[in-house]
Amino acid sequence: MSKTLSERTIALVKATVPALEAHGLDIVREMYARMFRNPEIRDLFNQSHHGDGGSQPRALTGAILAYASNIENLAALAPAVERIAQKHVGLQILPDHYPHVADALLGAIKAVLGDAATDEILAAWGEAYWFLADILIAREQRVYGEQRAADGGWNGWRDFRIEQVVRESSVINSFVLRPVDGQAVMAHKPGQYLTFWLEIPGHPPVKRNYSISGAANGETYRISVKREPQGLASGWLHDHAQAGTILKVAPPAGEFFLPDHPERPVVLLSGGVGLTPMVAMLETIAARHPALPTQYIHGTHDRETHAMRSHVRALAAQGSAIRVVDFHQTPLPGETAGVDYDHAGIITDDWLIANTPTGEADYYICGPRPFLRAAVSALSLAGVASDRIHYEFFGPADELLAA
Repeated sequence: MSKTLSERTIALVKATVPALEAHGLDIVREMYARMFRNPEIRDLFNQSHHGDGGSQPRALTGAILAYASNIENLAALAPAVERIAQKHVGLQILPDHYPHVADALLGAIKAVLGDAATDEILAAWGEAYWFLADILIAREQRVYGEQRAADGGWNGWRDFRIEQVVRESSVINSFVLRPVDGQAVMAHKPGQYLTFWLEIPGHPPVKRNYSISGAANGETYRISVKREPQGLASGWLHDHAQAGTILKVAPPAGEFFLPDHPERPVVLLSGGVGLTPMVAMLETIAARHPALPTQYIHGTHDRETHAMRSHVRALAAQGSAIRVVDFHQTPLPGETAGVDYDHAGIITDDWLIANTPTGEADYYICGPRPFLRAAVSALSLAGVASDRIHYEFFGPADELLAA
């Protein structure tokens, strides 16, 4: 494994930045087209993020451009590398898969750039690719080892049986999962997700990540899934998954989580189904850190879409330092302020800055991309340090990271 990149390689890769800015998306789409000719490689990916309007090609284009632009300062990319490694672990990416990506990437660069992609440039990009790949492979192997060694841990896909289905709102169902083998399950960090291999009739294998919506208990996991319009996986889970259904599940993964020993006040900020990792964090805080100053702030459409409200309020009652604030964007007729919700409308930047301890708190944020962009931008502009702003989002990190 090369420990450093040559100066010549660094210079050549940086010299391709203008070409990547102009043609990067075409290169990435060509790369995926080549990779997906192999069904085994295609089935590793979440296909809902691909296609004409898919977000994954844009996300990878941005990641490649960021890598090329920062290739002499890779420390700046450490958080992104960790996120990618965690996603790879969830999808069960193995070292044997990396050569397929290398061949597809280099072939796509040549196909799109033509004569401008000289042998020297292709060699430089090959060296740069494998330098980053070796970093990812090493990190992923460490995570796989930690999963294997943990009490109740495993590698690969483990069969879980749905033990209970709970209707949380008009659009969200929770699924309690217990391993078929009857053994323990590894303790997840509150905020992490599970990756599922779903076999839906008439479709290739479907991979999806769902946040664990409960604190670790050593026996079961709970996920809470929103039915998405035209959502293949969420629709199947809502319509066909029931008590007794068996699902293939990979171990918990993800770099977004509450630390074991929080050192600062915590603000849990969520929109819509983004509450799922927040409930896991809140359960953990109520059980282990009840004196930790905590604000749980959630926004949703109305009473019908508001999931887990009673559960959250009960958790807050367990900790004297826990405060819950709910926003309903468009309260239904018959809803009462102070009973069904605390504030009508959306969570505004001004309200957030005025009502949370921006000078000291750690912020954990999850929700739709517009919600995240607004919250992260507002907190950053208010002077909240980047290492106190933690966020999770469902889908690739493209425009959010750019912002």
